[in-house]
Formats: sequence, C-alpha cells, structure tokens
Amino acid sequence: MKKILQFAFILSSASFSLIAQTPCEDNLAAGFPCEGYDLQARITPAQMDASLANDSWGWTDPESGIEYALIGLNNGTAFFNLEDPTNPLYLGKLPTHTINSTWRDIKVYSNHAFIVSEASGHGMQVFDLTRLRDVSTEQTFTEDAHYDGFGKAHNIVINTDSGYAYGVGTQTFSGGPHFINIQDPLNPVGEGGYADNAYSHDAQVVTYTGPDSDYTGREILIGSNENEIAIVDITDKSNPVEISTIGYSNIGYVHQGWFTENQRYFLLGDETDELLFGFATRTIIFDFNDLDNPELHFEFEGNNTSTDHNGYVVGDKYYLASYRAGMRVFDISDIGNESMTEIGYFDTFPPNDAVGTSALWNVYPFFRSGNIVLSGDSGFTLVRDPDFLGIEDETLTADLSVYPNPATTLVNLQFNKPLGSVSIYNILGQEVLQVSSQENKLQLNTSDLPSGVYFVQVGALTQRLIIK
Repeated sequence: MKKILQFAFILSSASFSLIAQTPCEDNLAAGFPCEGYDLQARITPAQMDASLANDSWGWTDPESGIEYALIGLNNGTAFFNLEDPTNPLYLGKLPTHTINSTWRDIKVYSNHAFIVSEASGHGMQVFDLTRLRDVSTEQTFTEDAHYDGFGKAHNIVINTDSGYAYGVGTQTFSGGPHFINIQDPLNPVGEGGYADNAYSHDAQVVTYTGPDSDYTGREILIGSNENEIAIVDITDKSNPVEISTIGYSNIGYVHQGWFTENQRYFLLGDETDELLFGFATRTIIFDFNDLDNPELHFEFEGNNTSTDHNGYVVGDKYYLASYRAGMRVFDISDIGNESMTEIGYFDTFPPNDAVGTSALWNVYPFFRSGNIVLSGDSGFTLVRDPDFLGIEDETLTADLSVYPNPATTLVNLQFNKPLGSVSIYNILGQEVLQVSSQENKLQLNTSDLPSGVYFVQVGALTQRLIIK
C-alpha cells in the first residue's frame, strides 16, 4: 500500500497532534460538502452554553506557539485551546458586559482581545489572553478592562501596527469610526472619531505600503459604508481627511472588504446584492493603485447563489465566509488580469446554498499552522488543508523547506546552510533515524518506517511528518 507523506509547519515539537479527524473524501467530511479541506472539529452553540455563535478571531501565544480560537456568542465570548486541533479544549467564556445580542465582534492586539457588541451599553471589553495559558478546565472569566466611550458597536477594527482600535457602527460620530488608543491595552483612551462619511458597517485600517507613494506610511482607513467605500487618511486623529469615495452598479449593502497583500486591489462583499438583483455570489474588486482615484477593476460571480459575508486575503488566497455555502477559497494570484478561481470549500450548511444571512458568518485563516476557524450561528468549526505546509515565520528564520512527493517515500530537505545532524523521532520521542550531511540538501528514505506521526528535526527547527 502506497504511503502518503503530509507535512505541517509547527513552532516546536511540543505540539503533537494529527491533522485530520475527518478527511474530505469524495467531497464529503462527516456529511459536510467539501473540497480540499478536512474537518478537524465542530462545536455547537449548546456546547458553549449559548443559543448561537457569530463572529470569531484567533490568537497565537508568542511564548508557546499554541493557537487559540476566540468565538463570539450571543451571550459572551468563548475560548478554545487548539494545541490538539482534532480535540479543541474549551476553556470557558467571558460573559457579555450587558444583555445578550446576536452580534459580537472580536479583534486581537498585543495579547489582548477587544470585544464589542450591538447590545445596548456594552462598550468595549478588554481581556488579557495570556490568562488562558494555565487554564485546563472550563471557567467563567471576567474582563480586565472596559471602555465606555460608546455603548453598542457593530464591529471593531484594529491596526496592529499603530496600536489603535476603531469602533464602527456605534451611536457616536454618526456611526463612523470611533478612535481608541490601545497601545496600553488595559488603559484604552478615546481620541475622537470621523463622521463625514456617516455610518461605517466595517472597515480595514492599514499603515499604508501600497503603490500610491503619496500615502506611504500613512494610516489609511477603507470603510465599507452601506452605500459606498470611503478611503480616509486617519494618521492625524484630530484631523482625519477624506481621500476619495467610490461606488459601483447594483449596490445592495456595502458590507466588508479586504486588501490584497500588496495593497493594490480591494475585494468587497455586498451583503444583499444576491437577494436584490439575482446575482450568483458576487465579489467586487477595485483597483486602488491611486487612492485619490480608485477604479472598479472587475466583478466576479462565484458558482453558487449564497449571500457573502466576511472575506480575508492570505497570500494569493481569498477566504470567504459565504453564509449557506460555507467557506469558499479562491486563487487570486492572477487578479491583476481580472481572474479569480475557486480552488476549495467547506460547506457548514449542507441543505442548500440559497440566499440568506444565516449559517457561516466568519472565517479566520491567519494561523501559521493552517488551522482555519469557521464560525456562525450553528457554532464553531475547525478545518484544515491537509497539504498545507505552513506559513513561514520570520522569527524562526524560515530556514527549513520540505518538499514532499506523494508518489514516493522520499523526503527532501533543503536548508540555507549545511544541514549538520538530521533526526527523525516518533511520537514517543524516540529517535528512529539519524543522518549527517555537510551539504544543504538531503534526501531521506522513510520506506522502513511504519505509518504514524514523526518529527524531522534540523537544528532548532522541527517539522511534523505524517506517514499514512
């Protein structure tokens, strides 16, 4: 029987876990339609003592490398330790600051979670995520700080470069962004806001490094403002300046968007256009080469009819939470030539892909391990591309590259300097193979190893190896 090699980049050999509890086979994983993504775990709202889930985010502990899922609920925020991604450990919940609400939103800065809700008087909760490190049993947590410069908020946006949070959809500044200095996370300070473009439903704020040199290094907000996109220079919090606005044909509800990593193109989701105009799932792509003169680049329609919600870009992939069609993943490497291609999906709502604002609300695709958090009214789902090699981490110098060949049992290692000693350990920590090389390339033959989980160690770097 042919052995298949699969790899996942990890931060240390302390994270021992299989990558796929229920593989996607014949386009199904435990009854969920899929392509290219395995099901690792699924948690219902009832298992989190709630009636529904909504938004989500993630945090990676910089000391241990352990990943945590932060799940918004109608009555609070749930925390999961993902050290064993096929068996997430539920650590407990931070209850809502006031009453329950369908809407809750979470972002992370400097090891703290910042949480808002549309519940009246909720304000912004601040929670120190390092408190999760030593938790092993379910707890009810308390907030570490609270900001009451606004009551309700639809969403919160954070620029982790500048240390500012932005409440949007509040009752302040006509619903426009409300500026909060969170550089000292436990002492948030309001610094005004921006009301000139009225209500902002969602936004992305970046320290600009894109192609328009007029704004290099400026703090730029891209607001999804119901009926238009607003581009605003908010570097000077006391004097925010509109750069430009742009619309498009057949506007339903300008909901949420995200830059490509080169900050050239902006991918926008309109939440009601499928319902109002009969589109298949539509993504509108803008060319922001000149922030003063943004242009519509092209419109892309997917292969189903579902309503789109939140979407994010990682590298050349666009991850879209598409409500009843679940997570859809697109290759956007050729977006400059007006091309997007769906390359995978995981549908958390099998009955249909109809229009409607229920099922999958959010996808968090930023974990370096490749774990992807999905959340929506039916709960929390964790999925993973089994062929994902991991996102390079500059703090680990990214020296180790592994190139698996599924047709063989040969492992090719490449280092940017002589490899020295290379060892393979089994799950018990026993060394089963050891070689040395003064070259920077080495090929290992693993045909004598039985199926199981192993770890390839080169210097201080460890690579998980799964042989099936």
